[in-house]
Amino acid sequence: MTEWWTHLTMLNQSFYVAAGFFSIIFLWQFIGSMMGMGHGDVDLHLDAGADAADVGSDSLEAHSAHEAADSAAAFKVLSLRAVLAFCTMFAWAGALYLNLGTPKAMALLYALGWGLAGWALVAVLVNWMRRLSESGTPRLSTCVGTTGTVYLHIPAGGCGEARVMVSGVITTVKARAADGGQMVAGTPVRVTAVLDHSTISVAPVTGDNKGKERDQ
Repeated sequence: MTEWWTHLTMLNQSFYVAAGFFSIIFLWQFIGSMMGMGHGDVDLHLDAGADAADVGSDSLEAHSAHEAADSAAAFKVLSLRAVLAFCTMFAWAGALYLNLGTPKAMALLYALGWGLAGWALVAVLVNWMRRLSESGTPRLSTCVGTTGTVYLHIPAGGCGEARVMVSGVITTVKARAADGGQMVAGTPVRVTAVLDHSTISVAPVTGDNKGKERDQ
């Protein structure tokens, strides 16, 4: 082993040292991220007395805030993992090609290609895993067009709450009247739009609309 090492050029030895160093950091970082994939998810709090699961509007606000923060953090982590993947693949490819007697210029070119391939592969893989971990989070846009009821009185020009279906779960969400009027608790409504990350616009379900729904 010692004899093999001493016969390597200084450049080849440098590539092997770098390959070992970056491999350890890359594996440690990647395994750590796999073990911690579940962290950062926003818990959905359920009301014990409700007929169905009731996710509070505070949870939706928290989810949105966490989502924005996680997006920035994820970009930094993704960049770090991609750089580590590039360095690891570049170092190993350079070391092995030089060990095979490949000319330095060609070895560096091949190593660069392997490094870029490693960077792209890790970027795709991390994005895919992140999407899988987020697939269960509620999406407020899924309630548009559905019907529900006013949960807390909506004052004229103000904001109340409505119980609607979000991602298949009955959820309490901040709501405003589409016409700017007031709505008392218990009023049947239809979701017309999403105003922001935690607020929807609702309109009362009229008798004609109810008849159409029954016909359908």
